[in-house]
Amino acid sequence: MHATSEKIARRDIVVIGSSAGGVLALKELVTSLPADFSAPIFIVQHTAAYATSMLPEILNYTGALKAVHPADGDPIRPGYIYVARPDHHLLIEKDRVLVKKGPKENRFRPSIDALFRSAAYNFGSRVVGVVLTGLLDDGTSGMWSIKRLGGLAIVQSPDDAQYPSMPASVLEYVDVDHVVPLTELGNLLCQVTTEYAPETPELSEEEDVRLQIEINTAAQKNAFEMGVLNIGELSPITCPECSGVLVQFSEGKLVRYRCHTGHTYTAGALLAEVDKSIEDNLWKSIRAIEEAIILLEESGKASAQGGDETTAKRFFNKATENRERAEKLHKFIFQQDSLQQNQAMLSPE
Repeated sequence: MHATSEKIARRDIVVIGSSAGGVLALKELVTSLPADFSAPIFIVQHTAAYATSMLPEILNYTGALKAVHPADGDPIRPGYIYVARPDHHLLIEKDRVLVKKGPKENRFRPSIDALFRSAAYNFGSRVVGVVLTGLLDDGTSGMWSIKRLGGLAIVQSPDDAQYPSMPASVLEYVDVDHVVPLTELGNLLCQVTTEYAPETPELSEEEDVRLQIEINTAAQKNAFEMGVLNIGELSPITCPECSGVLVQFSEGKLVRYRCHTGHTYTAGALLAEVDKSIEDNLWKSIRAIEEAIILLEESGKASAQGGDETTAKRFFNKATENRERAEKLHKFIFQQDSLQQNQAMLSPE
C-alpha cells in the first residue's frame, strides 16, 4: 500500500532523472541548493553499464549537500543526495534505499521510470519529480505515476535543455505543474519542499502498480511467476531484447509494453529498439553474404585448378551475384542512416 502519512506531511521526497547533458545540468542544480536543504534527493543519471560513475564526487565538489552511491538497504537521510550506481536500479521503499539489478526499463538500468514509480507508490503526494535534459522518453511513465498519486511534476524547460526530448515527452503526456530553466529550479525546489502535501488518492489499479515495482526489486522470482502477463493485453510484438511475449497497457495517453521476463518499453523506446534490431540483422545478412562470397570464390579457384572450368565459372558467377546483393544492402543501410539524420535535424525538438 502506498504511504499516506498519519499526520500532515510536506513534499519532502525529491526524485530527479537526467540523461544526455545531465551531468552539467545536475552540477548547476546542486550548486544552487543551500546547505540546509532538508529533503533527500534521489538521482538517476543514465550511464553505461561498464562505466565508473564519479557523479557523487562531482556533486560533492560542486555543492553543499552530501552525495553518495547508496548500498542496498541504506537508510534515507534528510539532505542527502542518493545517486544511482551504473547498471543498478535505484528505488526507495519506506525509510530505506533499494539498489537492485532488476530488468531494464526503456533499455536502461538504472531507469528513471523505476525510481519515480517506487517513490510515488511509497510516498504518494509527498514526492516532487524532476525531469532534466535527455534523449527519448525515460521518465515520462514514472512522472505519470507521480502525478497519478498526487505528487508534483517539474520539468526543465525544453528550450533550456541541452537535449530536450525527455522533458518534451513528459510535457506531452503528463499534466506538469512547473516548467522552468535550470537557473530557477533550485529556488523552486526550496519553495515546494516546504509546502504541505495533499492527501494521496487511492488507486483502483494499485495491484498493477505494486507488481511493476516488485518486478524491479524481487531477487528470487521472475516477472512471469509474478503474473506480469495479467497487467495488460497480449501483443503480437515480441521483446527486442529477449524475444519474450509482450503485454500492452496504457497510462493515460502513454502506451507501454512489458515482456514476461520483465523488460519494459514505452512505444517510442520499443520503436528505437526495433529499429536497432533491424539494422543489426541487416549487417548480419551482409556478413553472411560476404562469407558466401569467400566460399564461392575458394570453390571456384579449386574447380579451376582441377580443370573443371564450367563449374568454376558457375561458382564465380554466383559470387558476383552475391557481391551485387551485398552492395545493395550497404547502400540501403547508409540511405536509412542519412534519412534518420535528416529527420533529426528537421525535428522541432
